[in-house]
Amino acid sequence: MSIKFKCLLLVLFALNFSFSQDKDEVLLKVSEEPILASEFLRVYNKNLDLVKDESQKDIDGYLKLFTEYQLKLQEAKRLKLHEDEKYLREFSRYQKQLIQNYISENQVTDALVKEAYDRSNLDINASHILVRLDATEKDTLSAYNKVLELRNRALNEGYETVQKEMHDGQNILLEDLGYFSAFKMVYDFETEAYNTPVGEISMPFRTQFGYHVVFVKDKRKSKGTLTAAHIMVNLNPEDSLSNPEERIKDIYKKLNQGESFESLAKQFSDDKSSARNGGKLMPFKSGQLSSIEFEDIAFGLKNNGDVSAPFKTAFGWHIVKRIDLKPVESFEDVKSTIEQQVKRDSRSKLINEAMVNKLKEKYTITYNTEAKAYFTSIINEGFHNRSWVLPEDLKKEQNVFTINDKSVTYEDFGIHLENAQRIYAGRKMPASTIIEQEFEKFFEKSIFQYREDNLETENSEYANILSEYRDGLLLFDLMEKEVWNKASKDTLGLKDYYNTHQSNYQWDDRVEVLIASFADKDNMKSIRKMMKKGKSEEEIKNKLNKGKKQNVIFTKGTFNSNNPILPAEFQVKKGVSDVYEHNEAYHIIDVKKVLPAGLKTFEEAKGSVINDYQAELETNWINDLYERFEVEVNQDVLNKIKSKINN
Repeated sequence: MSIKFKCLLLVLFALNFSFSQDKDEVLLKVSEEPILASEFLRVYNKNLDLVKDESQKDIDGYLKLFTEYQLKLQEAKRLKLHEDEKYLREFSRYQKQLIQNYISENQVTDALVKEAYDRSNLDINASHILVRLDATEKDTLSAYNKVLELRNRALNEGYETVQKEMHDGQNILLEDLGYFSAFKMVYDFETEAYNTPVGEISMPFRTQFGYHVVFVKDKRKSKGTLTAAHIMVNLNPEDSLSNPEERIKDIYKKLNQGESFESLAKQFSDDKSSARNGGKLMPFKSGQLSSIEFEDIAFGLKNNGDVSAPFKTAFGWHIVKRIDLKPVESFEDVKSTIEQQVKRDSRSKLINEAMVNKLKEKYTITYNTEAKAYFTSIINEGFHNRSWVLPEDLKKEQNVFTINDKSVTYEDFGIHLENAQRIYAGRKMPASTIIEQEFEKFFEKSIFQYREDNLETENSEYANILSEYRDGLLLFDLMEKEVWNKASKDTLGLKDYYNTHQSNYQWDDRVEVLIASFADKDNMKSIRKMMKKGKSEEEIKNKLNKGKKQNVIFTKGTFNSNNPILPAEFQVKKGVSDVYEHNEAYHIIDVKKVLPAGLKTFEEAKGSVINDYQAELETNWINDLYERFEVEVNQDVLNKIKSKINN
């Protein structure tokens, strides 16, 4: 981010603050619905670094986007999409997930943070057995017994034997998890893994996924954070005649002859996202990649600059180079990061009790001192055989307690007791004990529910995220209805658009080529001579690649004439070229065919046509929205925003 925009962010923060302190003014009205200046600035400030188009970072440019966003919201409401059952279900599901990140946001203990830090410095290699379950008690017991049976078999027969026989990938899973550390698994699973000694299998435990046992194979100190580069050859190359294993070995030979790893990655790696950077990958820790084999070999390199031999993973053939290895960071350096992770992690559930006490201090709680005695008096033998019902003369509206202005009534607690009696079936227990236990559960549930119900007014960050999702989900449904589906299903409209805009769907000049790449300039004359004589790849390779020496490697395919695999000064003409120097190596290019620029067929251009047609439909639709809804901008407030930013 440029210094200009860093400064601008600071100005915007101050500007947001000034609007929150002064009377918040209306910047915009869409169909008489006011939008405050602070809301516009909040969204602008949040998205500033995400906007790539510089024109949209301009206040006027962004205001246009913001206004169109508000117009779409008005249209969604006009169509009553916010009342659609599918929309309401999806929004409710997200809200329940989001709220979990905030109900314990300030309850982070030093013990949990230190535990997470210590665990993050110890990698565990484990496998597990999981038996999925449904919600019924019968299924729960069945799943528990099944995982216990599989545990005993694994102890007696060996884990691998049971894994081969019983893993079905659906209801029963026996999986090798590789190495992991803190925050990679749900907290209950993580804790069982760290508490189980190496070589042992835990007793069954439950998570939201079902019943597990974990088999701990190894524990080791964290290896730190590795920066590496790789060269990858796909297992299924576009060139059906190319053998991936032979190709990676050819590249490896060139490495051993002293050619640059970065140059070879740029020329030959099929991982195009890293190839342009000489194969360099983002830094990673053990357990972060999708390939255990890749991690093991990469972390196994002893020194910076060391290069592995070719090896195979599920993704392809690789050669990996170690660039740098950073050791484990100190607790103080990562404490704040771990605190944020703990807030979002399932381990935060451990601090419910502390949170209840804090909420008691935050809210005004008033208890009915007679409530417990009353409910104790109406518990009878029926409670222990699940036949107990509330008495007909129950004073339903009387309060058990209040939380601020929220009344929690006898009826509410009575329904809770009716639902709870199944827990006590066949268990003889004093009525007073039952009421004490259930009252504590009910109070905790009630005070948490009150906080959830009021969180949108208490927590502005939560309110903003929820509002953005509420509107975003609504706009997704609207765009799908008004633009995306219309464009993709309107075959006649697409073809008409294609016929009208054929100049946009043209092939560039393309060439079908065979490229010989080599590092030793002394070989260029003999290579070019053989290519001009029409010698095959194999003939040339057999002539020049003697023993372990890899003097030449070939690449073939059809490319745009401006493809970066080709030299910038490449001359498009049929036949064998002169020698080009490109990507720190030498290349001779045999142009088999020259495919001139020309019109793409409808099928070849269809993806681009759909995108362009969608853009046209959206532009026309937005113009209609401007006609349907009145838009009024408060120019004085807009000028005030511009003035404060520009100054």
